[in-house]
Amino acid sequence: MKPTGDDVLGLIARCRSAVRRRDAENLTSLMQQLTGRTPQTWGTIIGFGSCSYRYPTGTTGDCPILSFAPRASATTIYLLDGVEAHTAALSRLGEHSTGVGCVYIPDLDRIDLDVLRGILTRSLAWAESGGDERIQLAVTG
Repeated sequence: MKPTGDDVLGLIARCRSAVRRRDAENLTSLMQQLTGRTPQTWGTIIGFGSCSYRYPTGTTGDCPILSFAPRASATTIYLLDGVEAHTAALSRLGEHSTGVGCVYIPDLDRIDLDVLRGILTRSLAWAESGGDERIQLAVTG
């Protein structure tokens, strides 16, 4: 995956749902504040910073350090360290669902933003420290 260079504000403006647009604006601000990095589009994903990854299998690639995507039914927040690393915090988050490395939030107004901030801060620190035995990371931007 590589940054596509599309307009972040344009991507947000194209969201059909007013809730998704509002949430994308709020998450862009929050993630920019936490990372100190400028948002970039990675296709339909809004990412902050970049890193190279390597799995024990030898699979390699590039991805944002923190990112989200405003999807039709929910905003998807991607966590490089996976959701299992945040089980306790997620139990206090509010209305959401999860995948292996994703948190799906239908409405930011229905979650505890301080809990989300903590999850994102811990995930960012994990990524910036180089990952672990599951995935090795090298911050590139």
